[in-house]
Amino acid sequence: MKKRYKIILVGLLVLFFAGWVGFIHVGLAQEKVGTISGVSQKLAKIIAETPKCSAELTKGCINPDAPRGYLDIPGAPKPSYLLAFLWALWVGWIFSTVGAFGGIMAGVGHITVFGLGSYAKSFKDTNKALNKFITDTIRVSNQFLVGLSAIISSISYARTKQLCLSLGIALGVGSIIGATIIPWVTTGKVTAKAYTGLFGLVVFLVAGFMYYGTTQRAREKRKKTQEAAKRFQEAARQGSATGEGVKLVRLSLTQCTISFYGVEFSFNLLLGALGGLVIAAISSLIGVGGGFLLVPLMTDILKLPMFIAAGTSAFAVLISMITSIFNYMVQGVVVWWPLIGTELAGIFVGSVIGPRTQKYIPDIWLKRLFVLLALYVGIKYTSEGFFGKSILP
Repeated sequence: MKKRYKIILVGLLVLFFAGWVGFIHVGLAQEKVGTISGVSQKLAKIIAETPKCSAELTKGCINPDAPRGYLDIPGAPKPSYLLAFLWALWVGWIFSTVGAFGGIMAGVGHITVFGLGSYAKSFKDTNKALNKFITDTIRVSNQFLVGLSAIISSISYARTKQLCLSLGIALGVGSIIGATIIPWVTTGKVTAKAYTGLFGLVVFLVAGFMYYGTTQRAREKRKKTQEAAKRFQEAARQGSATGEGVKLVRLSLTQCTISFYGVEFSFNLLLGALGGLVIAAISSLIGVGGGFLLVPLMTDILKLPMFIAAGTSAFAVLISMITSIFNYMVQGVVVWWPLIGTELAGIFVGSVIGPRTQKYIPDIWLKRLFVLLALYVGIKYTSEGFFGKSILP
């Protein structure tokens, strides 16, 4: 019965998360432009300013008689729902095993696998507004997938008492600021080409942080947390991991001390809030979760064990994603609900499968595999975004 209640709770949270954003989406006025109807007012005006396709113009144009595709735009790509589900399942699996690469893979799916990046770039010379509008939808679509994974992870880590609420709130306060500033500053201003280049640079950062985490130097720095980790793992093997966990010892405006399985850790809350602000700004700009920066912040700077960092990171990411999505959508950025709904189902399934398969794969080799993948994606997108052509296939 307990598992059933958990699934119901997650489902209700997902519906609430999607529902209130959907309310904003539906609340946007809709218009008809020629024979094109059922799109948001903002998108309708942009489409009206886009050249119509002709014998001389076949790219970067709109054919009102073509089948509806992405965002209900005539002639736009229409991703396969089966492919979307399978790709999201893969993304959800990564979210729940590595924790720092799922947002990147979500972006790869929207940009390359579904062809939305190329479609947006096709309007670079004919209608830059449509180019930027589609780019904004890609950023927000990525964040929907990250947001659902963060919901599932936060519930799971809260149950096992691996979530430090005081630090999560501090990170969340900073995240709200960063995830509010960036949407209001960048909406409608980032082209598909610039976004691809920035996305590639962030992937390089991910590769660097992931590789550093597998080095001997990084593991030695975390020796102080090994005792707490050892006690947690022992309790988990005995089936009593929920009996202990994060306990608040002392709390002030700037300093917090917690206990985790008998080992105390102290950290600066203001530093956490500042880090949350910067990381949320980067995440909101690119459309990723930011776990690849939050976890190093907590483990290497705040000196907390990984078992606390993972859960607290998920909570902070959830706050950041909700804030970022809200701010983008109130400015008229929309998502294509048929695609997002399918992907959310895949994310849920992948996030359930991940923890059940993680124990069979050595963590260090899994991370190094994704380091190689991150280097490939980083080189491909950076060269494509900044030099106009990818140097890798």
